[in-house]
Order: sequence, then structure tokens, then C-alpha cells
Amino acid sequence: MLILLPPSETKRDGGEGEPLEYAALRHARLSPVRRRLVADLVRLSRDEPALSSALKLGRTQQHEVQRVRHLKRSPTMPALERYTGVLYDAIEVAELDPAARAFADEHVLIHSALFGLIGAGDPIPAYRLSHDTRLPGRSLRGEWAEINARVLAQSEGLILDLRSEGYAALGPLPLASRAWYLRVVAEDGNGRRRALNHFNKKAKGLLVRALCTAGIDHADVDGLLDWARGSGIPLTRGTGNELELVATP
Repeated sequence: MLILLPPSETKRDGGEGEPLEYAALRHARLSPVRRRLVADLVRLSRDEPALSSALKLGRTQQHEVQRVRHLKRSPTMPALERYTGVLYDAIEVAELDPAARAFADEHVLIHSALFGLIGAGDPIPAYRLSHDTRLPGRSLRGEWAEINARVLAQSEGLILDLRSEGYAALGPLPLASRAWYLRVVAEDGNGRRRALNHFNKKAKGLLVRALCTAGIDHADVDGLLDWARGSGIPLTRGTGNELELVATP
């Protein structure tokens, strides 16, 4: 089972790991793209106004320039600890017991715009790059979509995709019955459902925490749905290869 997460714009500083080492990241075939994008970002950081424009940085975000400038020599920490924000706060990675953390390291992939598909335990530095960033002479979709899609197609077992549409475009799911995209919805008193935006990240984070705590490597969607029902999690089939998670606004 693979659980695909989007990254977060916000990240913790620091870390106790050695500087970026591409060989320490999962999916070595992605290393050439990773190296190109890191080199491009570091090069662009020599022109602070150009980098600020490309990354859409405001006046209070100029520390991001230094993050980029020192990408290759900054300390690292596991990706699941690096990212912050509503989704990652709901996972409460620091509170996971060793078994749940081991499950996350094996089964959770985070889709970084800079590093592609990385494992939850992969050591990464703080950085700034979003799925919609436009680098000079580069298309992130052109760099990532095909090769990330091949990685996912060659994986085995159930794929549960919690990414936003922007990140899903950087690595489309395989056309297979084992790949499912998660939508977070609200349900009114008449059973009508609508997509949620503000609360969807917390709902996703809580689901990931529950999956890691349970530690079950679900072989197929039926097994996942059976577990959800037994755990009191309102997860159901939607249309096509979509699952719907009902959250309370």
C-alpha cells in the first residue's frame, strides 16, 4: 500500500542530518531531475529579485532566499518531520509510536515539487518550490509527470492518493483499479455531499495518522473500506476511482 501526500508550503528549519545526499532519497531514477532542479534553484538564488519573483515571495518571506541559496549544504531531517501545516500537524508525527512511524516510513510517499516522490523518512533540507512555480527554461510538469507516473505504475498494491490536483498532475496515477484518489466532502441532512476546501487537510492528516497507527498494509480497496467501517471512519466509494471521506466542517 502507498499513501501519497502533498507537501506543504511551510517547513521546519534546521535538522540534525547531513546535507542533501541524493542516494539517501527513495527512487534513485529521479536523481537526475532532482539534481537539475536543485542546481537551477541555487543558480537563480544569485539573482534575488528573479528568485523572489519565481517563488512569489513577499516581503516577510525573504528568508526563503537563504534557504534556497544554502540548499546543498543545509542540514536535513526526515520529510515527514520537515513539513508543517494543517495536514502534517494532524498526523502528529512526534507522537507516533515506533511501529506507526515505521509503517509511515515504508508506506507514505510525499510528492515534492523539488525532489519528486520521496519517502516519509527521506532526509531533506528546508526548501521552497511549489507545483505551480515557473523556473526559467523549465516546466515542472514536463520534468516530473512522466517519470513520477512510471514510478507509481511500477509500484505494487493499493495506491491511496491524497494529493491536491496540482501535485497529482506532476505524477498521474496509473490507470488501474488499485489506484484511488481521495476527496474530502461534507454531508448535509439530506445526504447531499459537497467538496470541502478549508477542512480537507485536517481530515486527510487524521486519516493518515489512523492508517499508520493501525499498521495494516491493505491489499485492495475493499480491505481498506472494511477497516474504515470497523474503525468508525466515514470512508466510502465515490464516482469512478474516487473515495470520499466525510468530514465535519
